Amino acid sequence: MKKNSYEGLQDRIRQLKTPKIAVWKNRYPDKDYVIKIEIPEFTCICPKTGLPDFANITIKYIPDKSCVELKSFKYYTIFYRGVGIFNENVVNKMLDDIADSCQPRWMEITGEFNARGGIKTTVRSEYKRDNRPCER
Repeated sequence: MKKNSYEGLQDRIRQLKTPKIAVWKNRYPDKDYVIKIEIPEFTCICPKTGLPDFANITIKYIPDKSCVELKSFKYYTIFYRGVGIFNENVVNKMLDDIADSCQPRWMEITGEFNARGGIKTTVRSEYKRDNRPCER
């Protein structure tokens, strides 16, 4: 069996070096408001087949002192086009990276991956700072 270039990546996914996500200063840090970002044409690579996976990624967050700068975030998402990564790892890696960059009060990422072989996958992951309630 031929070894693919993605083999072993899942074991070290948390160490994967991704592009930096820039932020800008939130001018309303005293308010709890939700920012929603949608990526309807997200793509990455299936690590088993090497074929593209397509998804709709939705990010919701309550900012604190900073917000995600969208141009740098676009470059961040494009990075995944060449990465062999399981759907579950995409969502959790994105959550880690975005939460690290903007330190939100709360964040939720949902990845709705298109059907492959008759199976559709939806992955949802949540970040809560200070055990805040997350009824959003």
